[in-house]
Amino acid sequence: MEESIFVSWGSCMVFLCLHLLNAASGQVRYSVSEEMSPGALVGDVVKDLGLEPKRLLEGKARIFAASGRDYLQLDREKGHITVKERMDRETLCSSSTSTCSISFEIIVENPIELYRVIVEILDVNDNSPAFPRGEMKLEISESASVGARFALDRALDPDLGINSIQSYSIDPAEHFTLKTQSRAGSGKNVELVLQTPLDREKEEHLYLTVTAMDGGNPKRSGTVNIYVVVLDSNDNAPVFQTSSYRVSAPESTKKGELLIKVNATDADTESNGQIGYYFEHTTPKIRELFTINESTGEIRLSGEMDFEDTAVHEFKIQAKDQGGLADSCEVVIEVTDVNDNVPKIALMSFSNTLPENSPPGTVVAVINVQDGDSEENGKVTCWIIGNLPFRTESSLSNYYSIVTDSSLDREQTAEYNITIMAKDGGLPALSSTKTLLVKVSDINDNSPRFERETYDSHIPENNSPSLILLSVKAYDEDLGANARVSYFIVDKDVNGRPALSLVSIDSDNGRIYAINSLDYEQIKSFSVTIRAQDGGSPSMSSNATVNFFIQDQNDNTPQILYPVQTGGSVVAEMVPRSADVGYLVTKVVAVDVDSGQNAWLSYKLHKATDRALFEVGLQNGEIRTVRQVTDKDAVKQKLTVVVEDNGQPSRSATVNVNVVVADTFLKCSPSLPILNKTQNTMTI
Repeated sequence: MEESIFVSWGSCMVFLCLHLLNAASGQVRYSVSEEMSPGALVGDVVKDLGLEPKRLLEGKARIFAASGRDYLQLDREKGHITVKERMDRETLCSSSTSTCSISFEIIVENPIELYRVIVEILDVNDNSPAFPRGEMKLEISESASVGARFALDRALDPDLGINSIQSYSIDPAEHFTLKTQSRAGSGKNVELVLQTPLDREKEEHLYLTVTAMDGGNPKRSGTVNIYVVVLDSNDNAPVFQTSSYRVSAPESTKKGELLIKVNATDADTESNGQIGYYFEHTTPKIRELFTINESTGEIRLSGEMDFEDTAVHEFKIQAKDQGGLADSCEVVIEVTDVNDNVPKIALMSFSNTLPENSPPGTVVAVINVQDGDSEENGKVTCWIIGNLPFRTESSLSNYYSIVTDSSLDREQTAEYNITIMAKDGGLPALSSTKTLLVKVSDINDNSPRFERETYDSHIPENNSPSLILLSVKAYDEDLGANARVSYFIVDKDVNGRPALSLVSIDSDNGRIYAINSLDYEQIKSFSVTIRAQDGGSPSMSSNATVNFFIQDQNDNTPQILYPVQTGGSVVAEMVPRSADVGYLVTKVVAVDVDSGQNAWLSYKLHKATDRALFEVGLQNGEIRTVRQVTDKDAVKQKLTVVVEDNGQPSRSATVNVNVVVADTFLKCSPSLPILNKTQNTMTI
């Protein structure tokens, strides 16, 4: 979109051209007269660019001038551009340039925006016409015919237009008049024209004053005094082969090299035909750059040409004979550009730290690239070296933004060295580089990760409270608070009890402690869920399962189930005297609530009335006869059986077994044992 506006600023007409390149770029043009005092208003950029009044302050707006010299300044509070230093148009720009301007950029940050400002420097009549010399000497033959022309030093006025030289006058005007002739790009040639014949015998010397007047208001003028010596007759003047000589030379031409040779001829003979070649009223700069051989007309380079400073050099050469007659020609030396300037990279704005969640297109830096050469030699291409997640974007001319090209991941790459290459189009091409170090800051994008998804812990029962049962560990690839892991137990029921009533965890180091002593006979195993949570905002977490297996200890004594031991009547086992060997008298039955080998029971006969009559099965607790019962055996037999588990150390219990040896099974009576026919027992 392009919009053109004329703005009247004070007494000065301002031409404003706003060209919006994108949402963060623009261009504005002002005009201001040279020699304005510091503080003079140039323009209101807030109004002309359509900015918010506080935008310049909040964005830390500043001026960047590629020339390195600030003639203007920015008042961020008022949004005004004012004169900082007096500007002389003739110093800033070549006198041959019809327009003179300076440009700079206004840089606003957060977000980054660039605005180009072009200020045209208008000419004022601050220079008077000046002749190269205050006095000139002319030698003119008395035989010079009416209408003969003699070149004079042209006055110079670096001002432009109406402020430059408009007219010449001569005093006295008895013998001579002035003639001016416009020259393309060089002002006017001034010639002295003879209008009445000279007579050396009457006047050997003449004194003239030539005045150059400009058209300014008020007008300015300059004068030169001309001393004319009238010579004897020399009726042929030198004549150049052509009125203009033109040559092209690269700016890399070495000192002393021949650029061009001018040549003039004179029809006279002897001294009147001897020609000398001279610079004709030229500037000191031309005399520093070039020399001419007075005898041969060879023009050689004596200084260093710079295309970027001046592309065309124009001057006049005079061919003069010994009689004072002369002719002049114009020499134009066109300087051609060579690729002698390396592109310069200037960092305008830079964010050296980026969060890893920065979206593609995030601006990292803004650079300005300048190349003093012209055409292809000054066309610069800018890119990033290597395969990095960044790219360059061009917003304004000579400006590049370094932006992210893809997503960043700090855990993969924590920092980048971005090397920017700027290369011109010359042959051979010249290039320069600049390296930026960009660090990637962490965000909480990684969950803690446990070393294992499942942990197993084997715990002996009857443990002491606060015993460390297990340590779990989770790692987080983030940094700082985002990587600080805390541990928690996810509460749930374990066999009807809260998990938090069984174990606890140290939130800092992941150590799991027993809250109470655990009993294998009550709970043999349980599982809890451990959560690892980081300190990010929002936080991230992951879970692991811990399986606890209670290991049995031999903490229970065998329990006798049969025979039942009571404090009342004594139950006796009945053995008939006719019982065979191996007769099953009874069986001791016991259990142990422990597990494994802690519950493996063995039976042993500890005491007996007659140890030779009975035995106990080691594994099954069966009491059997080991011989035939005889009449000599006592009727009442008492056995003591020990039941022992296989724990380390072992635990045991004892039981007494009463046995009655009888000839026959009798009915129960108050004075005799009562026979239990089913179990071969009787109650005594």
